[in-house]
Amino acid sequence: MTNPIKIHREGSILQVTLDRPKANAIDLKTSKIMGNVFADFRDDPDLRVAIITGGGDKFFCPGWDLKAAADGDQVDGDYGVGGFGGLQELRGMNKPVIAAVNGICCGGGLELALSADIILAADHATFALPEIRSGTVADAASIKMPKRIPHHIAMEMLLTGRWLNVEEAHRWGFVNQIHPAANLMKMAWDMARKLESGPPLVYAAIKEIVRDSEDSKFQDAMNRITQRQLHSIDKLYASEDQLEGAKAFSEGRDPVWKGR
Repeated sequence: MTNPIKIHREGSILQVTLDRPKANAIDLKTSKIMGNVFADFRDDPDLRVAIITGGGDKFFCPGWDLKAAADGDQVDGDYGVGGFGGLQELRGMNKPVIAAVNGICCGGGLELALSADIILAADHATFALPEIRSGTVADAASIKMPKRIPHHIAMEMLLTGRWLNVEEAHRWGFVNQIHPAANLMKMAWDMARKLESGPPLVYAAIKEIVRDSEDSKFQDAMNRITQRQLHSIDKLYASEDQLEGAKAFSEGRDPVWKGR
């Protein structure tokens, strides 16, 4: 079996391509590889931004590989570090991740895209949660979707398996931008370079605050921040970058971020 994950590194940006013909479906082995890739990205101090996309121009990812399941892969098996697709349950992912959705994005593939911070989509991309038709549950999507888009739209997708075109996905707010398919990766890299030039310690703080406060009352979340209970906040306030940001602003120049 050839490696289903293609890696391209340029500067501090990592592109991860799920390339598993014919449809980029994920089996247990692929999920474990993806988890290791994203964990390595998370832990590499020289990497700042990741892009996840699919190989080809038809599928981003349809989710779980039903053929592999029929051959013995257990739906509740060991997906590896990070859970299914290696990203959505990966702890401490404090770096920006961009999903470049280049085609059909459904089931676990949609859950994978929702694990990114920013979603760019090709103009032919489509989205669905078709698990209902195969008698399974889109568990992660059942948690995420009602928080991302209007409740009744999310429930319709979960309960009926209805497909959304990219314009609807953008309208309901879980796709940031739509681009012609030929320009999708260029736009994803443009976005990645913009993020690459930003302050990594601030990104880490933002992501930790968002995770920590997701189910908290506002004042409880603020108390944890002001009491320095979040590691990334403490690290930011004690960093060279914090001082550099203030100096650069006062001197009217662009800051030079070191991530320390």
